[in-house]
Amino acid sequence: MARHLPPFLLAALALSRASAFTSPNHHGSIPSAAATRRQRRSSSSSLTALSVRRMPIVMPTQEPMVPYRAPGSSYDQFIGLQSRQLRDRKLWIARYIDEEASNSIISSLLYLQSESDKEDIKLYLNIPGANLRPALAIYDALSELKADGCKIATTNVALCAGMGALLAGAGTKGMRYSLPNARYLLQKTGMDVVFRGQATDIALEVKNVKRWNEKINAELSKVTGQPSERIDEDMKRDFYLSSEEAVRYGLIDEVLLPMPNKRQPPTEVVDLGSFMSGEENKFQGERPPPSGQEQQQQNAGMMRTNDDDEPPVGKA
Repeated sequence: MARHLPPFLLAALALSRASAFTSPNHHGSIPSAAATRRQRRSSSSSLTALSVRRMPIVMPTQEPMVPYRAPGSSYDQFIGLQSRQLRDRKLWIARYIDEEASNSIISSLLYLQSESDKEDIKLYLNIPGANLRPALAIYDALSELKADGCKIATTNVALCAGMGALLAGAGTKGMRYSLPNARYLLQKTGMDVVFRGQATDIALEVKNVKRWNEKINAELSKVTGQPSERIDEDMKRDFYLSSEEAVRYGLIDEVLLPMPNKRQPPTEVVDLGSFMSGEENKFQGERPPPSGQEQQQQNAGMMRTNDDDEPPVGKA
């Protein structure tokens, strides 16, 4: 059986419009019902304004899209710029090389080899740095492709630092290029992270790093033709090379310079030929009309000659 409330309590509840769950304000008084409703309307309107705020429209990918028509197709479709260049056997490596980048690059190289092992592969490099193991995996893949007869052209467009310099020199001899303002940085490898542990473990890690530095020096010696002793001496500190210095060092083969402007010499007469018409061109095969200076000389000579209509003037 439900219990009935006393009459005075029912009257108090009827007179009071404040909710039992309404907290007092900073003045210590409970807000009225009208103030509570206004607060709720303002909060709901603010929530509604936040819910209808539109986010900026962005492209689904940061890679530019270009039209491409597949062989045998009658219409174009938009694909990524790097994918389009990959179809032309051009691969851009413009990032720090870690495990993820190494897997993507090696898979692209193997795909290009499966498409054709006779056509050249062009690599455009802008490598600010690389981890040792992923970069060596790419270097081994390039060596394997060259052993199978695939020619690989490398072009440094900005900077090849660390293991990126080794990858720039890993192309086919005679096909290792660089832009005029590109640079190279040869440096020794170190530990990826701070190593902690017992003294014997730290000694083993240091020994491993020294062994891999000797391995990289040996590979650079194969690529450049320089003795390992000189490479070890040069890489005691960061060793920067410009494009011309990299050619002299043997790291690359050629610097790509802009072609000079091919203009007609000013002293040579330009033969414009004949126009495509049935009639003979005006002044063709004849002496061209006199210039302004020649015309003035002719007019002066005519003024100095005697007039035929007047009698000759005799001298006194």
